[in-house]
Amino acid sequence: MDRLDPQMSQPQTPAPATPGGSFQPWSYRDDAGVTGGDLTGYKAVATDGGIGKIDSASHDVDGSYLVVDTGPWIFGKKVMLPAGVVNRVDHDDEKVYLDRSKDQIKAAPEYDEISHADPAYRDRLGGYYGSTYDSTYGGTYGTMLPPDRMV
Repeated sequence: MDRLDPQMSQPQTPAPATPGGSFQPWSYRDDAGVTGGDLTGYKAVATDGGIGKIDSASHDVDGSYLVVDTGPWIFGKKVMLPAGVVNRVDHDDEKVYLDRSKDQIKAAPEYDEISHADPAYRDRLGGYYGSTYDSTYGGTYGTMLPPDRMV
């Protein structure tokens, strides 16, 4: 039986139907349970606890993302999260579980409300979250690098 990473607070999901289980930053996973529903107002939960509430959610093809209002956690800032970091959605409890830690989210490029649609900004943000993804560690999609292996 595969061992779960002790840092993970929710079950890991199987590999997606993409070549080599690659990280697709701007698309929700088929098995995440998003199903096109409105996630606005849901709580966003990192692997090590809550980070805030979802302010807006996009369902654009190959361009989906969440904007999370972090409240007092990062001094009232907002963060933009590519859809690919959504591990699963619990519509009953209105929670969106992410496959990154608070520290990884806090260290991401700062959200820029004006240029959030700019391809260069999206490349930088998608590249950052892609660098924190490792499909070979643990052999499952959504597994994070352990802190000693983070880039």
